[in-house]
Amino acid sequence: MFIKRHLAATAAILVTTALLATGCSGGGGDSGAAGGKGDELKGLTGVIGSKDFSEQYILAYLTSDLLNAHGANLTTNTKLVGSANTRQALIDKQFLGYWEYTGTAWITYLKNTQPITDPQKQFDAVAQADLSKNNVKWLDPAPLNNTYAFAIRSSQAKKLGVTSMSDVAKLPKDQQTFCIESEFSTRDDGWPGLKKAYGIDVPDSNVKLLDTGVIYTATQKGTDCNFGEVFQTDGRIKALDLTVMKDDKQFFPVYQGAFTLQSAVFDKYPKIADVMAKLSPLLTTEQMQELNAKVDVDGEDPADVAKQFLKDKGLI
Repeated sequence: MFIKRHLAATAAILVTTALLATGCSGGGGDSGAAGGKGDELKGLTGVIGSKDFSEQYILAYLTSDLLNAHGANLTTNTKLVGSANTRQALIDKQFLGYWEYTGTAWITYLKNTQPITDPQKQFDAVAQADLSKNNVKWLDPAPLNNTYAFAIRSSQAKKLGVTSMSDVAKLPKDQQTFCIESEFSTRDDGWPGLKKAYGIDVPDSNVKLLDTGVIYTATQKGTDCNFGEVFQTDGRIKALDLTVMKDDKQFFPVYQGAFTLQSAVFDKYPKIADVMAKLSPLLTTEQMQELNAKVDVDGEDPADVAKQFLKDKGLI
């Protein structure tokens, strides 16, 4: 699930070291032997990390399995909680690498206040700054954009005739009801900024604060709200037949996913980029929705979902 995914978490700092030492799971340790595609990464060892939600688990297993199929010997740790811990594990060289989002790095780690709306320019700015300031190498991104959005059940979208946030802002106030999470309610790139950008002016009674996972089902039922805060790549959007409103004023930052790793590791094994280039272009927003749904909706194991995807694509 996606819990406070774009903000550096403060929880679980005290248990980080213990989890790094004991929290490694499988999903990459022997895939090279099972379906090797090359040995150009022979000698590459370490841990691929992740944040604590399904998409990140899948991405971590995809990466470790793929790199292992090319001669590496990597394990996967999906036990850390929050962006702060995962990022720090990379900086401290306890993780070889993990998947990060451009908007998160630009705003949270690199301390910028204004996002860059063009995806390529945002990626280039993040990659250059993170390498020079933190020795973090960003490989070419996937097409996926795991940004914030608002969604409504599809039948109600048709009834109200809404396709964009500008449409939402023009509705009668009694139809402008929203479900959001508490973190989003205070973020500059969340509810306060969104209201200002679109001229949304509703009383507090029109806004319900709910846990992230509950928002999806509440939006589908339509009793607490018409419009729920969602993440673009979440598999529950399709499973619950929700329609995402277009961010026609491009308010939300771009959260394009890319594999990040220690620059020293990349310098020693530059062919990591060639191997990852076989995978990253396949990971569109729609594709990640499907993979995430297998975990969040169908209850499948992230490691199994990742391995099957790589097999289906002929990558392992």
